[in-house]
Amino acid sequence: MKFAVIGGTGLIGSQVVENLNAAGHEAVPHSQSTGVDIISGQGLDAAMAGADVVVNLTNSPTFDDASLAFFQNSMDNLLAAADKGGVGHFVILSIVGTDQVPGLDYYRAKALQEKILADGPIPYSIVRATQFMDFLDAVLSWTADADSVRLPTTPIQPIASKDVAAAVAEVAAGAPLNGIRNIAGPEIFPLDELGRITLSRKGDHRTVVTDPTAGMFALVKGDVLTDKNAHLAPTRYSDWLS
Repeated sequence: MKFAVIGGTGLIGSQVVENLNAAGHEAVPHSQSTGVDIISGQGLDAAMAGADVVVNLTNSPTFDDASLAFFQNSMDNLLAAADKGGVGHFVILSIVGTDQVPGLDYYRAKALQEKILADGPIPYSIVRATQFMDFLDAVLSWTADADSVRLPTTPIQPIASKDVAAAVAEVAAGAPLNGIRNIAGPEIFPLDELGRITLSRKGDHRTVVTDPTAGMFALVKGDVLTDKNAHLAPTRYSDWLS
């Protein structure tokens, strides 16, 4: 099959392209660097030409309320071009629990993206992943100073990007789900504990202070960002850190 991978040069996209091509498919990466602009629509018709499947792995440049307009505009343009090109399967990557955190603009925006896809004209699949191990350093930086990192106890089930890419490629190569598949890492940690493990393994002597008001994840109530019944990926966090 031929795949158009939008956002195909990023962290997940580049690995999805590699996985699909290794499996004998033709996966073509598209991004602004290849002349495709999902907001203006430039290059989209050409990107969709002859594609059996579109995998959209693009992301909003911000996490604030501007992300809602980003996903609305990009999905409208992508779906129109895909429908025009006769694409038979449209795949997006979303977040476990995205519809359970209305206090976060970005999560509301991802929920909007899912709804636009589900209401659209093309058979679809939504892959929801838990938090990427690869992004934990960024999460720590949001509430860090020279001596400490403040983190809430929000339960997190981290997953390696390579496992996310493998799951996305598998779903994309299969029949449309017309629904959602949740994927997650094999372990659940309180975010503050995960911070302590991370700093210790990196030889960083800053102290992790448990603070229920600190950072974006402070707005998350309960364990909605985890899913024990998800398709569990193999990579454990300690192995990933190694």
